[in-house]
Amino acid sequence: MTTRAVVLGGSIAGLLAARVLAETFTEVVVVDRDELLGVTTPRRGVPQGRHIHGLLARGHQILDELFEGFTEDALAGGALTGDLGEHRWFFAGHEARKAVTGMKYISATRPVLEGFVRDRVAALGNVKFLEHHDVVGLVASPDHKRVVGARVHSGTESTVEGDLVVDATGRGSRTPAFLEELGYGRPEEERIKIDFSYTTRVYRLPDESVMDGVRSVNPLPSPVTRRSAFFSAMEDGKWVLSVGGVLGDRAPADPEGFMEYVRSLPVPDIHRVVADAEAITEPVSFRFPDSVRPRYDRLARLPDGLVVLGDAACSFNPVYGQGMTVAAQEALVLREHLRRGQPEPRAFQRAIAKVVDVPWGVSAGGDLAYPEVVGPRPLKVRIMNAYMGKVMGAACRDPEVLTAFMRVAGLVDPPQALLKPAMARRVLRRSR
Repeated sequence: MTTRAVVLGGSIAGLLAARVLAETFTEVVVVDRDELLGVTTPRRGVPQGRHIHGLLARGHQILDELFEGFTEDALAGGALTGDLGEHRWFFAGHEARKAVTGMKYISATRPVLEGFVRDRVAALGNVKFLEHHDVVGLVASPDHKRVVGARVHSGTESTVEGDLVVDATGRGSRTPAFLEELGYGRPEEERIKIDFSYTTRVYRLPDESVMDGVRSVNPLPSPVTRRSAFFSAMEDGKWVLSVGGVLGDRAPADPEGFMEYVRSLPVPDIHRVVADAEAITEPVSFRFPDSVRPRYDRLARLPDGLVVLGDAACSFNPVYGQGMTVAAQEALVLREHLRRGQPEPRAFQRAIAKVVDVPWGVSAGGDLAYPEVVGPRPLKVRIMNAYMGKVMGAACRDPEVLTAFMRVAGLVDPPQALLKPAMARRVLRRSR
């Protein structure tokens, strides 16, 4: 019997969902409004695609699990890799001690990284791409108890039928409205307004020896410094610089204003390097108003045949670099549920909520460290934010603390790992 899964959205989350769906379904159809196949430039459907993207350590591990030889193929295609501890990290303007963390990064621009994943998915044989089609609605059974496909539009409207529909359309997902149309409730939302924005420019360095072998310089934002930067080597000798601020502090998109903003960063080395570098793109800006988490896991009813994941299930502040890695973790959850049969929607949404809880706690808690950010601050959040300040202080003196921090930030270890007695003693001693 032929079975078909329909994936709405062809970004990283949709591609990874298609990868695991292909193990179970005869056919998988990925629907997207953009052109996908062979595209190596930023897409309209990924508005942040021109900016720095981070694939956290756990995400890198999962890609190697889902696609045999993924890292080797990516390196052959120009991506870079190394140990995360080799980067220059700055917390509140202070440089962390370098460390051998054992955790690898993979560095490539978003269109190229997405292209690596898409090529591997397209090669599966039972995955096809329906490009240049907008998703305009869901198709349900007469009693509205099951979703049986999606209505799509490309000049004319048509229906793509499926035994399972996966919404991976991202932050702009219209599933809440579609559910309401079918007689279901909209999910409640949690929001943390951070008003973060960043501006990006791509450079080519006349002499990379000026970097002393370092491939990335990253002063992270904090309530002390406010402004952040990610300056990293990418494929084909390109260096990408994304700078930004929180709570309305925006880097200008004109070249002169952009350079003045770079000059104001807490790490002067970046301005010194790019001032003599060749700019190969104009500055481009992206604004992220708030983190949003629709609570599908709390709905009393959901139709069968529909699951939601990726940014459609939770859109994180991008400064933490969690989105792609969480999508990879959710793909593994989907695989687990598929191996037990057709996923039960509420059980699946509750399962990925447990995945989202940790990164949401990290990013939302981190944003709430800014006094101006509106949101509840229970005692647990206040204590953890105070402790994380000490962790970052200790990481500037102790490579073992930096390693532990990177494992938590990379979603390899839970935050509780930083609270183990031996590590806590180390943090309190070294943060003085």
